[in-house]
Amino acid sequence: MNIATKLLTRVLFLTILPVTSAVLPFQSVTAQEKLQTVHIHSAEDLHEFFRYTGNDIPLVSGHRGGIVEGYPENSIAALENTLGYTHAFFEVDPRITQDNIIVLMHDETLDRTTNGTGNVSDYTWEELQEFRLVDHLGNETENRIPSLAEVIEWSRGKTIINLDRKDVPLEMTAEIIRKMDAEAHVMVTVHSAEQARFYLDRLPNIMFSAFVRTMEEFDDYDAEGIPWGQMIAYVGPRIEEQKQELYDKLHNKGVMIMIGSAPSHDHLETEAERLQAYQRLVKHGIDIIESDRPVKVARAISDLPSVKSSKQKYFNKWEL
Repeated sequence: MNIATKLLTRVLFLTILPVTSAVLPFQSVTAQEKLQTVHIHSAEDLHEFFRYTGNDIPLVSGHRGGIVEGYPENSIAALENTLGYTHAFFEVDPRITQDNIIVLMHDETLDRTTNGTGNVSDYTWEELQEFRLVDHLGNETENRIPSLAEVIEWSRGKTIINLDRKDVPLEMTAEIIRKMDAEAHVMVTVHSAEQARFYLDRLPNIMFSAFVRTMEEFDDYDAEGIPWGQMIAYVGPRIEEQKQELYDKLHNKGVMIMIGSAPSHDHLETEAERLQAYQRLVKHGIDIIESDRPVKVARAISDLPSVKSSKQKYFNKWEL
């Protein structure tokens, strides 16, 4: 066994160590004691859940879990808080520690989201557990930095986790999904057809959140033979009329379209403007809204006309 193989084996072992209606039903609650969950039992269920049919339930993706006072981004507490109000799936950010544990952290450094400082990669897992996460207002909480393994296990039977691309090697990401038998509820963000092919060769049933912002990118995925039935398409932060042909081609392939509103609509001046913007996205044919404000998005789209959908079978109202 050469040095590189030994290192990868150690990395993979450390990574999985156990560590301490037509719209989504919206429930206005004050005490987050129960969760609204998504019942998906296989990779095939996951593919069907995300398949565009033209008669689908608009979906909400919580960007980094959602941003709410008292609930830090990329924390299990934030994920649970969102599921207390609405069904959602979640985009999270894996990063790697000095001792090769994958944790959730958007930034390279601890400075913005914890009471610590310095690069995540300069600390061991045990050292990181001494810090506490802070919310978007800078309020310190009791929440620690979670490992990816913790989040994968917590989310099983509850929701879907979408792993963004940060500094974790693709091989490590593929291996933790494989070893934790998580293809039914963990998907990966890919920025190119080449990245998608890397995962597909190792995880034949993996679901992708793929960057498909141009016709050139569409053609790349098509030429690479990436299955359209295993993909949702991120098309950018806003609707662009000149891209209607791209949107139509994706829908014709059975691919749901996702807008990331975190850098755009989420920052409109008033709540009324934001709610109207979320509704316009759905009315325009956008299937998934990824937002820092997933509960607000759910409230907005819950006011849209209800249409029966076969996808309703995947949602329960409450889960203890």
